[in-house]
Amino acid sequence: MAQIPARTNRSGQLNRQAAGAHWENRARQWLERQGLRFVAANVRERCGEIDLIMRQQHVTVFVEVRYRKSSLFGGAAASVTRNKQQKLLQTARLWLPPSFDTVDCRFDVLAFTGNEIEWIVDAFSSHS
Repeated sequence: MAQIPARTNRSGQLNRQAAGAHWENRARQWLERQGLRFVAANVRERCGEIDLIMRQQHVTVFVEVRYRKSSLFGGAAASVTRNKQQKLLQTARLWLPPSFDTVDCRFDVLAFTGNEIEWIVDAFSSHS
């Protein structure tokens, strides 16, 4: 049986994966300019993926990176739903030692909405 050729993107339009990589790279560079140190990117576990893991002094920072062209539907930060938060928490639990209580960590969101950057420090926690 003949394969159906993959649909190509319109000229100049990034596919979703390439766009995600672009914004994650921008986020990493921006956070490094704020004094955070890079640890890992795109950490995948069976329950989800963490975009960036950074360090700020002794704190491990799990970063969710979001991009939206506009705030018409609530902006980038609003897209981090409770369900997404739970997946990030589960993924971090698998990446960290047994308990959040034994490691100083936090969950940040770096949201790009149009030309605006919003860094939400400690956006949610395992206790929320």
